[in-house]
This record gives sequence, structure tokens and C-alpha cells, in this order.
Amino acid sequence: MASHIVTSADVPVDGERLKSSKIDKIKMLAGGLSAILTLVSFFLLFGAGEAISGSFAYSWLFALFFFFTLAVGGCFWTLLHNVSNSGWGTSVRRVMENLGSVYPYMFIFAIPLLFPSVQQYLWEWMTMHREVSGSVFGAGAKEALHHSHDPHHHLLYLKYWYVSIPFWYIRFAFYFVGLSLVIRGLRKLSVAQDSDPNPGTSRLYRARFHSTYTLIIFAITITFAGFDWLMALDYTWFSTMWGVYLFAGSALNSMAVIIITCTLLTQAGYMKKVVTPEHFHIKGKLLLAFTIFWAYVSFSQFFLIWYANITEETKYFLIRNTGGWNTGMIALVFGHFVVPFVILLQAWLKRTPKLLSIMCVYTLLMHILDHYLIVVPERSISLMNILPDIYGDVTTTVPGAFWGDALAFVAVGSGFVFFYLRALGQNNLYPNRDPRLLESANVSN
Repeated sequence: MASHIVTSADVPVDGERLKSSKIDKIKMLAGGLSAILTLVSFFLLFGAGEAISGSFAYSWLFALFFFFTLAVGGCFWTLLHNVSNSGWGTSVRRVMENLGSVYPYMFIFAIPLLFPSVQQYLWEWMTMHREVSGSVFGAGAKEALHHSHDPHHHLLYLKYWYVSIPFWYIRFAFYFVGLSLVIRGLRKLSVAQDSDPNPGTSRLYRARFHSTYTLIIFAITITFAGFDWLMALDYTWFSTMWGVYLFAGSALNSMAVIIITCTLLTQAGYMKKVVTPEHFHIKGKLLLAFTIFWAYVSFSQFFLIWYANITEETKYFLIRNTGGWNTGMIALVFGHFVVPFVILLQAWLKRTPKLLSIMCVYTLLMHILDHYLIVVPERSISLMNILPDIYGDVTTTVPGAFWGDALAFVAVGSGFVFFYLRALGQNNLYPNRDPRLLESANVSN
């Protein structure tokens, strides 16, 4: 429980803004580093030889989708806070909104996915459509696939209603336009309240109403972006639990980012009147809940695939039980669930921001491993088929590719940090004129 009752006299009239020359330096360093490394990355994707470009395409997709999940997770927590009419979350709502506001800028890093020269390495089905149709956009591919005697072409024909190149581009546009409009609208509505002399509750009701139906946009985005970008790395593989699996990881690790952000801000002297150990306790419980949920979904997916024993489904785990990838999968089981589950059961730890933040950093490291194992094992198999003269019979890893993975991760990650710090510094760190702020500041659980 809070050490004393917070009143309106304790909350600064004009709120609190992030003003620090040190933060500005970090932001500019991150932005400059991202600009330079992104240019280098684009050269590796478009200007290097087939071997380098093909390998780096997977590195870029791995880094892109990792940070994509964090940004889309910020959108989720903002929507959930509004829909649930959460009282406790008012103090940290702006942090959720700021994390979500990074999402529109992820489009910059997703641009390479729009080019056939990159797509040819990642998604075999697109190459097959273009080969049989002779068209960049696969015009006429359906008829050509239908009359082909190749069984793989017939499979693509049966799935053509979804795996067609024009429809893929339409979905790509929807992912970024739809959810970007949602988070920008909600954040604008929230920020406008800070300068309203009579804030009232009308904006709260409007935010709540608009967050209900737009949750559908969020669900479609995280699910189908996962289908189009990750599951489609092998168009013959499928899992009905893939969307919820990615959602669980996204919600879990975006909350980890929110906790780390709140810890750093309170340690720097900000938000001390409105964010208490009670808030960290609640966020820690959410972290534990989604740790369990992620493990439940992950095990359920594995168990159903193992029990059904269908070739098109089991290949995902067979590939990741080959060579050194098996070690990573075992580490994921214990590291992503067992360790955080045991530690986060401790109530006292969830009320200690520094220790909870250390746990959040660890959780993010496990999230990196999770997405690395989703994307990278597909690389060696794909490139071995596409570029047999270069890679020969490599079956598990591509020599030297790890450095490309690290480069892509830092390029996208530094850009993510730049846009996040930029958002944090644009407005008040919490909605200081929200009618429910004092309720949140005095929360007890």
C-alpha cells in the first residue's frame, strides 16, 4: 500500500516531462547508429551477392519481428487498459501509449519485405507464383498452378485464396495503416486531456468505446503478420495456435519493456508521486500470468503436433531438434518458463522495481532466443535449396551468418530506442489531468 495518501496537491499542475541532456544524447546516438546501420543493412539486402543477401534477409526478418512484437504489445496494453476501464493503470497508461506509438515507425524497417529481390529468399511460394506466371505480382498464377503437374504447385493452388501476391500486399498495408491509426488516435485523445481546463470523463468514454472494436484490428495484425512473415517461411507448414503463441510472447515482453521504463523513470526522479510499489506488483503479476500463458500455448502447440504426427506439422520441430538447435529448444523450455515462473512467484520481488526489472531483461533475452529459433533454422534449408552451388549440403547453420544477425538486431533495435525515447519526451509522462489519476496513485492490492 502507498506510504501516504496522494492528493491533487502532490501532483504537479502541468505534469512531468522527460527533460534530460543525457537522454537526448542517448536518443541522438541511437538514431544516428540506426541510420548508419540501416543503410549498411539495405546495401547487404540489395547490393551484395546472393549468398550475403540471402542470408541477411533472414537476419533482418528476425530483428524486425522481434521489435515489431514489442511495439504491437504496447498497442495491446493501451487497448486493454481502455476497454477494461482500469483504475490502477492510469498512472502508467502514457508509458503504454508511448511504447505503442513506436509501431507506425516499424514500417520503415519493414520496407525491404516489399521487394521481390528480398522475398525470393524468404518466401518460396512467392517465387513459385512468379515463375509460373512470369509476372512480378503473380498475375495469372492461379490458372498456371491449377494446370501444373507439380504437387507443390497444386498445394499452392488450393491455398491461392490466401497465398496470392496481390492479397499479401493488401494485408501488409492493412497491418501498418490500421493499427497505426488506432494507436495514434488513442494517444492523441489522451494527450489532449493534459491541456484541457475541464478534462471530465468524456475522453475516457470515447477511448473506451474506440478501443473495443479496434481490438479486432490488433488481433488480426499480430496473427496474420505472423502467418505472412514467419509461418510462410515454409508454406507447407501450419499451426492453428501460431497466432496466439505470438500474441502471448508479444504481451509478455512488451509488459517487460513497460516495467523497465517505469523503473528507470522513477529512479531518475520522475513519476514518484503516481507510481508506487503497488503498480510494480500488479505489473509483475501480469508478467507472471503471461509467462504461464506463453508456456501453456507453447506446450499445447507442441503436444497437438506431436500427437497428430502429421508430416507437414512435425517438420517444424524436427528441424529445430537437428544439430545445435536442440540445445536452444531445451534452453527455451527451462529459460522461458521454469526460471521466471519460480522467481516471479515471490511477491516481495514483484514489489522491488530493480529486481523485477532484472527479471524483465532476462525475459527479453528469452524472447530473443524464441524468435531466433523461429526464423533462423529455416535459413539454412531455404538457402540450400535456392543457392545449392554456394551452400552445398549445409543443413543446420550458415557459416558466419551470426554477425549479420547481430548487425540487423542492433540496426532495428537502435531505431526502436530512438523512436521510443522520442515518444517519451514529447508529452507528459502520465495523464496528469485524468480524473482517475488519484485513484491510480493510491491503488492497493
